[in-house]
Amino acid sequence: MSSTSKQPPSVPDAPRRSPLARIRPVAAAGTVWYLRLIALLNLLAVVAVPFRNTVRTHSEGQYFTPYLMTAGLATAVLSLFLAVAMRRRKRAAWIFNFGLGGLTFLLYLLALLVPGQDHYDSHPFNYFSTVLTGLFMLCLVVGRKEFTSKGDRSNPRMAVATFLGGLLVGGLIGEVLVDVNNTLTGSGFGDRFRYAIFRMITVTPSDRVLDVINVPNWVNAFINAMGAVLFLLVLYVAFRSPRGKELLTREDEAKLRELLDRQGERDSLGYFATRRDKAVIFSPTGKAAVTYRVVGGVSLASGDPIGDPEAWPGAIELWLAEAREHAWAPAVTGASEEAGVIYARHGLDALELGDEAIVELDEFSLEGRAMRVVRQAYNRVKRAGYTVRIRRHEDIPEAEMFALLDAADHWRDGQTERGFSMALGRLGDVADGRCVMLECHDGEGRLRALLSFVPWGEKGLSLDLMRRDRESENGLVEFMVIELLEKGGKELQLERVSLNFAMFRSVFERGSKLGAGPVLRLWRSVLGFFSRWWQIESLYRANAKYRPIWEPRYLLFEKSSELPRIGIANARAEGFITAPSLPSLFRRRHRRPLTAEPSAPTAEGGGQG
Repeated sequence: MSSTSKQPPSVPDAPRRSPLARIRPVAAAGTVWYLRLIALLNLLAVVAVPFRNTVRTHSEGQYFTPYLMTAGLATAVLSLFLAVAMRRRKRAAWIFNFGLGGLTFLLYLLALLVPGQDHYDSHPFNYFSTVLTGLFMLCLVVGRKEFTSKGDRSNPRMAVATFLGGLLVGGLIGEVLVDVNNTLTGSGFGDRFRYAIFRMITVTPSDRVLDVINVPNWVNAFINAMGAVLFLLVLYVAFRSPRGKELLTREDEAKLRELLDRQGERDSLGYFATRRDKAVIFSPTGKAAVTYRVVGGVSLASGDPIGDPEAWPGAIELWLAEAREHAWAPAVTGASEEAGVIYARHGLDALELGDEAIVELDEFSLEGRAMRVVRQAYNRVKRAGYTVRIRRHEDIPEAEMFALLDAADHWRDGQTERGFSMALGRLGDVADGRCVMLECHDGEGRLRALLSFVPWGEKGLSLDLMRRDRESENGLVEFMVIELLEKGGKELQLERVSLNFAMFRSVFERGSKLGAGPVLRLWRSVLGFFSRWWQIESLYRANAKYRPIWEPRYLLFEKSSELPRIGIANARAEGFITAPSLPSLFRRRHRRPLTAEPSAPTAEGGGQG
């Protein structure tokens, strides 16, 4: 072998970026900061009367003001809205600014270059406004290629429909208010409707109807407020991000199940990737996948990527590329430490959410002083005559499964199905035959509680659903879990079981110890207060009694400024925040036959906790 062959391969020099490519991000950022500054100045003009009067005097006289500087609240909101859209690099916002800003700049140039009786060219401030507007346009042109985020193709049509529909509804409401409160006579429906429309669009009424319409100030204010709400709604519809895919296809689900068959033991939450209200992106090799849902402009992935860890980066890169293409905020909820490290290499930061309780069956025992309270509760329920039956879903006859589903429906607390990252969202589907059902009956043979677990590889289970009769014996769920932990090894060849997720577990554990600092104690008190509604502390204590192994789970995000948005999206996905809709008030739930092929999600579901 020649000596040259032993030399390490040369690393090619990184391609040098052209000067224009280097200043594009700076120019794009310049447009954002310009819009933020204009929004701030407009807002100051709204609250500071002298400044507002000065700006309006200049605008109505022989002065120009920079692009979007009008001293109005509507323009302040518009500027802020555009700044947010431009920061997310939305192409639609760039087109809007280029069209409106370009027209403004051309009008300024014509006014300065073409002589006229107004003598605009004699005022130095007009040159300042023209130059500032021109610099904004220059930044737009230079940074054009930075604005690549796609919007929904239906946005323009929906914005126009929203504007026309809102104008019609607002005009009709305004017409009724004017008709009831008008102190003059002689106005017809057309006059009153025109009055309301002009008030919504221009804030001032049409001069043609002032001689027949006179209403109190509160009516005018209400109509103007409707116009402002319509304006914001049209902006939101025009620039909102596309919602993305909602359901897994049958082919996608089949591929995910193949990956779970090979690598399913890696993550206790892996099986929840088969929720059919998630979308999926596979790595180029097809050996890994990221499952996610788009909620409120957030591309929310859950758990670890599915499949071979060596192929995870390929799936993560494609998922992030899609999020940036559509201006979605990427986030991951419930990731393990192993996945968190991989995500961090792709630019995401981590925040610990809490811990997952995992019990190793060969280490679990009811013996010892530490388990005395649990042992007493278990023996008390057992003496009351309760028994537990453990079966795979595939071993339950169809008629019995329907009876179990009816009982689960009857015991459900409310109509909202909670769960996204740690719940399957369906029960009794034929594709979930490897799931495990625990049925608890009282001494008279009546069904009192149900637990359902999803597979975690070949020798593990992960809790999916808990339902029980509220009138049953206290400690029934604990009794069922202990029965599984004591019998699951022999009957199902289990080695480990994942129980509930305890959010902010470390806060409760460290905050109750001697020497805990004031900040930690305050944080523990705050979480304890919210536990009255969301069972934060009670879930931790309910699982701590089994003396489990605590595995931390993380929330991953790209920008700290997007954490509130991500938190709301996560709460919506998990079912803690629900937006009411009229169709849902009248929609009847239909259970899919147990023999149907996997397609859309059923209405049945549950969730850990």
